[in-house]
Amino acid sequence: MSGKHTNASDQPLTSVDLDLCQRAFDSALFELNIDKESEEAGRVAALIIRLFQQGVSNERHLTALVSASRGRLYHMSL
Repeated sequence: MSGKHTNASDQPLTSVDLDLCQRAFDSALFELNIDKESEEAGRVAALIIRLFQQGVSNERHLTALVSASRGRLYHMSL
């Protein structure tokens, strides 16, 4: 054994993981009235993936965290 530790962000997402993230993404865009083709939608997607890789695997929690960080998403673009 190599002794190298892996974390969740090193693991590829499964189709089930991607489906969950997609549902959270769609919910967040709907709740925040964000156009799917906008730059902000790209930031939302990146945040959802990052949160999922850090262990947030509940769809409602992902959506709530994205909604709570709305102001920071805007400032990330500046």
